[in-house]
Amino acid sequence: MGQTLYEKFGGEEAITKVVDYFYEELVLKDETVQHFFENTDMEKQKRHQAKFISFALGGPNQYSGKSMAKAHEGMNLQPAHFQAIATHLHDALAHFGVQEHDIQTALDKVATLRDDILYK
Repeated sequence: MGQTLYEKFGGEEAITKVVDYFYEELVLKDETVQHFFENTDMEKQKRHQAKFISFALGGPNQYSGKSMAKAHEGMNLQPAHFQAIATHLHDALAHFGVQEHDIQTALDKVATLRDDILYK
């Protein structure tokens, strides 16, 4: 059996670094999406996101948060918001040297959640 993307990326420690960069350097500086996080406990958000991304990349299933639909309820996220977040995830992974084909595999997995996130 081959190595999971989670293992290939460097496991929990690497995912935590990606998530920190994702929020601090990209998401929270992007006027398109930063307002969604104005009243968010960012440390808690980062922990949830790291667990979610780890699971999505084939790592241990530690994610015990709300369903994607429930977590985004009342936000009325539009395709432009989803695309901004996907682009930031791409850029955060690339920043840490993840190869483009592996980034695309991760983004393809995230794209499967689109219908659970948009227009809620």
